[in-house]
Amino acid sequence: MARMKLKELESHLQEVEEFESPKILLEQYPTRPHIAACMIHTMASSFDDIENRSILDLGCGCGVLSIGCVMLGAGAVTGVDIDPEALDTFQQNIVDFDMENVDLVNIGVKEVDKVLRQKFEVVIMNPPFGTKHNKGLDMLFLEQGLKLATRAVYSLHKTSTRDHVLKKAESWGAKPQVVAELRYDLPATYKHHKKSSVDIHVDFIRFAVSNYI
Repeated sequence: MARMKLKELESHLQEVEEFESPKILLEQYPTRPHIAACMIHTMASSFDDIENRSILDLGCGCGVLSIGCVMLGAGAVTGVDIDPEALDTFQQNIVDFDMENVDLVNIGVKEVDKVLRQKFEVVIMNPPFGTKHNKGLDMLFLEQGLKLATRAVYSLHKTSTRDHVLKKAESWGAKPQVVAELRYDLPATYKHHKKSSVDIHVDFIRFAVSNYI
């Protein structure tokens, strides 16, 4: 099967419905279609981590990463999120894109390793950056992802936190690799945002689980 080109994948992901009423306490920001497409295409083309793989989308929101994984041939995808309204939108996206091999689970990140009994080859996520009321939440997501992955975890983290993230991941037995430095175009989402958009420098990191390089 010929792999979908990056531009075509991005074009499809632009049709994914996003949050209707994003919740600031959950740091809900949509993963931009360009970034989502770059992440997933790189996972597939550089690391063979999509096609026929079992994938967990941790903090899946409305499902843009999951949907991209299915488009590039994932074997099965499970999306986990604490927000039932986000999962409702995700479910509608599944219907709109006529996808079948996606399961949704409504739980918080702290319970995920207790509720999900199975492991997944690959975990993908765009976690909250852990600002405001959620300090350290990005690292909790990463820790849980590493518990549930048998092959690799892919995640976005602020470039300014790189040293901390890489050291912590290594202490948990993972082998991190900064795959790309990206500019995350964060649109004005909440009332306190004064600018129409802000560029945040983020790292796209692959964390190989200890059995894999």
